[in-house]
Amino acid sequence: MKTETLRYRLLAAQLDMAKREHRAVVLVLSGHVASYMQPMLNLLNHWLENRRTEVHALEPSHEEAKRPALWRYWRRIPARGTTGIFVHGWYADALFARAERRIGAGAFDDRLAMIRDFEAELAAENVALVKIWLDIDRQTQGKRLAAMLEDPARAWQLDSGDWQRHLQHPLIEALGTPLRETTEAEWAPWHCIRGDDPDDLVHQVAERLLETATRPPVDPAAPRAGGRLAPAARQAPSVREFPPEDPAAERPDKADYHRRLVAQQARLSRNSREAASRGIPVVLVFEGHDAAGKGGSIHRVTSALEARRYRVHSIAAPSDEERLHPWAWRFWRRLPADGRFALFDRSWYGRVLVERVEGFATPAQWRRAYGEIRHFEQRLLEHGTVLGKFFLSISKDEQLKRFEARANTPRKQHKLTEEDWRNRARWEDYEEAIDEMFAQTHRPHAPWSLIACDDKRQARLEVIEGINALLERRLDSDT
Repeated sequence: MKTETLRYRLLAAQLDMAKREHRAVVLVLSGHVASYMQPMLNLLNHWLENRRTEVHALEPSHEEAKRPALWRYWRRIPARGTTGIFVHGWYADALFARAERRIGAGAFDDRLAMIRDFEAELAAENVALVKIWLDIDRQTQGKRLAAMLEDPARAWQLDSGDWQRHLQHPLIEALGTPLRETTEAEWAPWHCIRGDDPDDLVHQVAERLLETATRPPVDPAAPRAGGRLAPAARQAPSVREFPPEDPAAERPDKADYHRRLVAQQARLSRNSREAASRGIPVVLVFEGHDAAGKGGSIHRVTSALEARRYRVHSIAAPSDEERLHPWAWRFWRRLPADGRFALFDRSWYGRVLVERVEGFATPAQWRRAYGEIRHFEQRLLEHGTVLGKFFLSISKDEQLKRFEARANTPRKQHKLTEEDWRNRARWEDYEEAIDEMFAQTHRPHAPWSLIACDDKRQARLEVIEGINALLERRLDSDT
């Protein structure tokens, strides 16, 4: 294809994508130094509509080091209708860390597996991936570097890292092969190319961008390999088999409740300050039946925390901006820095609860979400996050009493909506979804705590005691 024709068709495809907002495109450029990556990228920028394109050449920042490794990429994933270009991207963390022997072979393999999961999730959400490996032999690389060094107009572009990569050429070449083989997929193929000049390279890259930008989008209803259910977790809780509270059981009276609550909050305050001093991030998830008391429990927890060290995220329907990104994007960007707390009043589990039951997600989407949730939580744990997951459960009779009380109390009427009554009408559907959620996501390293909440006082004490137990287990393991 002639260059001018290719350039016009690529721009037209990008503008059509912006109009339809049916997909995003991510271009990842990796490979060797002196392969004309930078001049080719400058040319490509002239071809594309800059207002719909962002280029990311990332160096780890202090802020990013305080969060899971993929956080800095997730927060930059382009919205549908736009293009993101990543120089080395998430591959740099694995490739160069292994080349410099900062990680071993096992860690290298683990990072590639993480990348494969990450890219599968993006592709399923209509983020089309174009992965380019820029190749060059070592002799040609050395000649180009020497020529740049002798040219005053280009010598400033070189630094010691370029010469280090030249010395590492055989190692990077050797590592590049398993890197590409492991992360090669139907939804994320590698294109290994080389060119004698930037014009040749930009033509080759543009052809692959055009092919990707014009292929049919992913059908969200189409089943995918990642949508197969995992074996049910052993000893997973069940709301349908949860024994009802014994009405004859002794419940804390008001005085006893306040005494125990103050003691648990003081304990939580000490534990949270120690976690902050050690730089331990904490993520707490609160799911549950409507009117089970999530808000009240969260309030008792945050009363024991320093205001500057926590954020409460109340998750509702996604915003217009969030709808243009993969569904997990809005949760990744809310993760806390090391030493901070993030409390989620509803969470990523909405995908397999309300979105499943109400039909906002297709069966293929919510089935796939179980694996994506497990991968997401694994990333949190690998970073050292303390993860607590609490499901607050009440009986159907108790829920009705609380709904009626809200309806008859002016200061609480805003808490009761038509959606609450609609959810109640589908009680059995929700209980089926809840139990399958437990079966798919209750794991030894990320278990669910099922809390009986017909007695609000006892439930709040159990939640705070559970959080303290999680923190102390972690603090003790670090000593």
